[in-house]
Amino acid sequence: MKQSIFGRMAQLAKANINSLLDQAEDPQKMLDQMVRDYTNNIAEAESAVAQTIGNLRMLQDDYNEDVKNAQDWGNKALAASRKADEYRAKGDVADAEKFDNLAKVALQRQMASENEAKSAQPSIASQSEVVDKLKHGLDQMKGKLNELTSKRNELVARSKTAAAQSQVHDALKSIDFMDPTSEVGRFEEKIRREEAKVRGQQELAASSLDAQFNSLEDLGEQTEIEARLAALKSGGAPAAIGAGNGAAAGSTVDEADFDKL
Repeated sequence: MKQSIFGRMAQLAKANINSLLDQAEDPQKMLDQMVRDYTNNIAEAESAVAQTIGNLRMLQDDYNEDVKNAQDWGNKALAASRKADEYRAKGDVADAEKFDNLAKVALQRQMASENEAKSAQPSIASQSEVVDKLKHGLDQMKGKLNELTSKRNELVARSKTAAAQSQVHDALKSIDFMDPTSEVGRFEEKIRREEAKVRGQQELAASSLDAQFNSLEDLGEQTEIEARLAALKSGGAPAAIGAGNGAAAGSTVDEADFDKL
């Protein structure tokens, strides 16, 4: 179990995120999945590393206990040896032998504790190296997780920005004043047509008024001619020059007829 976790730790820590992103069909989904995988594996790895560290601390505690026991038994051996020397100086050979034997037992136990401590040293060194590697691997995984999270956030932000820019672009296209197919363009064309229609109506109205005024002028001239002719027939004098506008409109006069008068 631990080995598989540590193997995944090493594999994940060595992962080339940029390369994986280049190969992914949906980078954001892949990053989301990787973040979940890293988070789960880090949690498992932390538990395994904590257990490994706990085992190392137990070995160290046992080692320290063996070292302490060796020191204690050494002190007891020394005390028993000195006691034996005191009894031997007094001529008490039996008690001297007794404490010498106690010293020997203490020395034997001291040696046993020293041997246990010595035999534990390689395991402690090995476990310490493993723990250091695991801690380093765990730190690498956490660093990769931060990198993944940063990449994911960057991609999400870039995706949102691109979407917003696309919306703005589409909105600007829909109100392109230079585009005759846009709503504004069509509305402007409609107004131009209405303005042209009004100008046409104005020109038509002006032409009709001119014709009416011309008719009025012709009618006035004809009326004056008829009035002068009636005056002539009644023996009156012709009107002053300039009072009329010439021959009646619409009549045909042969200039030679004047020579016959």
